[in-house]
Amino acid sequence: MPDHRTEQAWKPASDQARCGARPAHRILVVDDDAFIRQLSAEVLVSSGYLADAAEDGAVAWQALNTDSYDLLITDHNMPKVTGVELVRKLRAAHMALPVILASAAMPTEELNRYPLLRIDATLLKPFTVAMLLEMVQEVLP
Repeated sequence: MPDHRTEQAWKPASDQARCGARPAHRILVVDDDAFIRQLSAEVLVSSGYLADAAEDGAVAWQALNTDSYDLLITDHNMPKVTGVELVRKLRAAHMALPVILASAAMPTEELNRYPLLRIDATLLKPFTVAMLLEMVQEVLP
């Protein structure tokens, strides 16, 4: 099984611990596009968050069952397990994790069919770094 953690994810936490700051929020970024996945994770880490990355919904599901997260940012159209399927599994397991669905084409019909998925926010691709960070700040307490 590939490691879903980004190497940089661990650096800000130790820096914050030394400063006595509040622990960073831990975010799982799921996208089958390697560039978007890596860039999103790096932007989050450089902004003080802890970020893990997964290349599809199946790897993300394993990560969600292994580690604890404060936020899930997921693409929808991915192989193996789509973003909506991942959120359905998340909710069926009674995980109350906030979710941002980031996709080029929103699965509006599926979201309307399953209102209990409780998607906290949607982010239409392509998005800017500023849009990503603004959405994360809005969703996290």
